[in-house]
Amino acid sequence: MFKRVFMLGMFLLAGIYMVGCGRGKTSITLAGSTAFQPFAEKLAEQFMDKNPNVNVTVQGGGSAVGIQSASSGAAQIGMADLVTLPEEAKGLTSTVVAKDGIAIVVNPKNKINNLTTDQARDIFNGKIVNWKEVGGDDVPITVVSREAGSGTRTSFEQILTNITLKKDALIQDSNGTIRETVANDVNSVGYLSHGLINEKIKAIKIDDVECTSEMIIAGQYKLVRPIFLLVKGEMVGEVKNFIDYILSVEGQKTIKDNGLLPAK
Repeated sequence: MFKRVFMLGMFLLAGIYMVGCGRGKTSITLAGSTAFQPFAEKLAEQFMDKNPNVNVTVQGGGSAVGIQSASSGAAQIGMADLVTLPEEAKGLTSTVVAKDGIAIVVNPKNKINNLTTDQARDIFNGKIVNWKEVGGDDVPITVVSREAGSGTRTSFEQILTNITLKKDALIQDSNGTIRETVANDVNSVGYLSHGLINEKIKAIKIDDVECTSEMIIAGQYKLVRPIFLLVKGEMVGEVKNFIDYILSVEGQKTIKDNGLLPAK
């Protein structure tokens, strides 16, 4: 699947390369995971405050773009949120910097608060098409999903298993647009990083387990994947310093305070 989407990211990668070519400062460009993007932006701001000679630019594009950008050199660091890295990433140096739960979310007006794993699978497969089939109102379900190549989608499908996304699902290109779509459609259901849950959407329980940091740490909530930073070759210079900062006590606290789980 990742191979099929690499070419779709080439124009984006060209843009990333141009953005990363700043003058007068050491430039670091990150690209990839939209789930980790807002957290990387916050960490980049903190790092630049401490290192004014370094300019850190953060771009999205999805995990497939993150892998391709690191491999091609269009970005110094690729970001990928995947249960396991694909073959295309085997030649890259990978570092886990955080862990992230994947929440299944609905509109706050939806009275559904819990789904079994089988029910969730059947909704995204299109076998369950009306909320009344799982105890909700008699209205059709609008399924919202990420695009092929998204790390969030790949991880979601790998963990739930046996997912063939229904053909009329609404496809969104980021965790943020998933959130906005579900917030504006009372009959919709989607999935996103648990670190991006806010009052506009409602995370539902899966098998009676809430998607919270506590349940993830306890090993009770199962929809969890690592966040990888990927570098071509050995980590050196400011790239190494930036990744070391993310893994520092301060960096890991920022990750935790903003909704993700620290790597250590």
